[in-house]
Amino acid sequence: MSTIDAASEKKICLRSSDGETFEVEESVAVESQTIKHMIEDNCADNCIPLPNVTAKILSRVLEYCKKHADSVAKSEAEGASTTDKAAADEEIKSYDADFVKVDQATLFDLILAANYLNIRSLLDLTCQNVADMIKGKTPEEIRKTFNIQNDFTAEEEEEVRRENAWAFE
Repeated sequence: MSTIDAASEKKICLRSSDGETFEVEESVAVESQTIKHMIEDNCADNCIPLPNVTAKILSRVLEYCKKHADSVAKSEAEGASTTDKAAADEEIKSYDADFVKVDQATLFDLILAANYLNIRSLLDLTCQNVADMIKGKTPEEIRKTFNIQNDFTAEEEEEVRRENAWAFE
């Protein structure tokens, strides 16, 4: 995208749950299917309220959307070679790996925001990160990792283990 296109592109105003406003390019905002549909339904004349997303998380989500929108624009640019596209793919994979290196509370807030805003790639990325945190761990290790209280009695837990022995092999 040329600088003229970027300068003339329509800006969308988003308001976080704590009242902070963000002005972003439409190409970045439409990474969210929720926002895209609001724009298509002409609900974006004023600031779009996002009552389920705080400013802290919205700024991270918009950073992610901008990086991905720019990456798509770069790889779809006229004259982009296969090598350029591969380099862009590698760059975005590296960015994504760094993006999810956050504390658990932020990660879970990103999951909720990605779900609410319907940003499939961000939801997949964050959920995969949680799945990787669980992978190969015992139930006790998972409880410790996520600070989950065990509400089973010893007898109930033994019954579950017996009924689902295949899962504990």
